[in-house]
Amino acid sequence: MYDILNRIRLIISNVGLNTFVDVGIVYYVLYRGYLLIRDMRAKQLVKGIVLLVALIPISSIFDLYMVEFILSNTFQVGLIALVIVFQPEIRKALEYLGRTSFSLSNLEKTNETSREIIKEITSAITSLSRQKIGALIIFEKQIGLNDIVESGTILNANISSGLLINIFIPNTPLHDGAVIIKDYTIKAAGCFLPLTENNLLSKDIGTRHRAAIGMTERSDSIALIVSEETGYISYAVEGRLYRNIQSEELQNLLSDIYIENEKLSIIDKWRNRYEDKKR
Repeated sequence: MYDILNRIRLIISNVGLNTFVDVGIVYYVLYRGYLLIRDMRAKQLVKGIVLLVALIPISSIFDLYMVEFILSNTFQVGLIALVIVFQPEIRKALEYLGRTSFSLSNLEKTNETSREIIKEITSAITSLSRQKIGALIIFEKQIGLNDIVESGTILNANISSGLLINIFIPNTPLHDGAVIIKDYTIKAAGCFLPLTENNLLSKDIGTRHRAAIGMTERSDSIALIVSEETGYISYAVEGRLYRNIQSEELQNLLSDIYIENEKLSIIDKWRNRYEDKKR
């Protein structure tokens, strides 16, 4: 017991500031990594990899030579395999690290202009919801969506309620696709989005909502959706779908996009808000 206490004192005496910094960096990286893969297909892959790693010592203990041989040789090329399997998640992580600004807009616009834009979007969304006209709007943030924009029709138009409503009117050329908004401009309409690969979603979630989830899984964008079946307004952020929000919540969300200057991000703020509701 005395020897154990001496060893503990020795370890504590050798702990310096660099040790806390070291542990803090590792913890932060692991935490951010967890946030990136949470509720995504990568989460299931991580579980599978952990299971395979756990099998190596088990196979050694029980003298399962063939299993141990196969696993050992498999993990020799494990790094390359991980890069291939987790390519979307690695890309997302690098894009996150590469952001140099946490502002939603690089343009200096007045709050008065922002409120006018919010009014126009709210008017369009509520009108489409009332008429049960399906709509999908993507708000581009720090990660560029040029490849998505190029899949549709370039507009570079000012945001207006009338234009947004006309775009999504059924049987018009641009209604079947997504609108991409960057800052105060409608960049394109009729854009094609990647569908989510999350197999855990409810079967009643349609293609438009799956496209919204898929887009927010691959970027830091925010998606706003109107269901053509129910008229419900929903939004997606960070691969999560929040359904049937009310008019007040819609205005709060748009205010966070265009006006909010607090350090707390939209993602964190709305996640906390809905987790509080669940409690």
